[in-house]
Amino acid sequence: MQNEVVSREEWLEARRALLAKEKEATRLRDSVNAARLALPWVKVDKNYVFETPEGRKSLADLFDGRSQLLIYHFMLGPDWDAGCTGCSFLSDHVDGALPHLNHHDVTWVAVSRAPLDKIAAYKQRMGWQFPWVSSFGSDFNFDYHVSFSPGDLAKDKVFYNFTPMQPADANDELPGLSAFYRNDKGEIFHTYSSYARGPEELIGTLMILDRAPKGRNEDSTMNFVRRHDEYEEAPKAPSCCH
Repeated sequence: MQNEVVSREEWLEARRALLAKEKEATRLRDSVNAARLALPWVKVDKNYVFETPEGRKSLADLFDGRSQLLIYHFMLGPDWDAGCTGCSFLSDHVDGALPHLNHHDVTWVAVSRAPLDKIAAYKQRMGWQFPWVSSFGSDFNFDYHVSFSPGDLAKDKVFYNFTPMQPADANDELPGLSAFYRNDKGEIFHTYSSYARGPEELIGTLMILDRAPKGRNEDSTMNFVRRHDEYEEAPKAPSCCH
């Protein structure tokens, strides 16, 4: 099935109408970004400790000398054999951004509850370079509502994406992104978190697909995505000889 085929003049008229909507979406994104920056902050008083390749580190240590910290809550539980496919898809886009983030006073760190050796093995398999630490034994994931114990999942509701949800729709691990700021006095503040499809704009492949003729061409959200070492031979274009 293909779209309606029209003259160049008709296409130009339709494209101009879409351009008006694109500009409206850009202005709305700018407005949302401004509102995000204006959010109030919450001081982090709890001491969190993480296992890292360099030893145990505090949340303050994860800033690595910068004032801003972005933590990606990567779905890799203590008993999981591999990282979440969707989290892996997003993480494929991170390494190229690291020099730009670091030189703009932002540190990126992935955090999972899996033990450090399991994180290291999966990171090596995927060929990633970004920092990735373990919160195993810490309340960090639970406090930021991305991990749920069997007891949590046995309740009537769990709290995710700022909303009570049915445990049947949840999991022991769920994705998210959290932002923190550290001032000159060493105080740390939680400034922002985003869950579910919230961090989707970080996935450049989706933004590119949105501009391709078939778009994302999916039956459900990202159902086409595989870990980058699990794709079969790429589909070929139709041949005029068939």
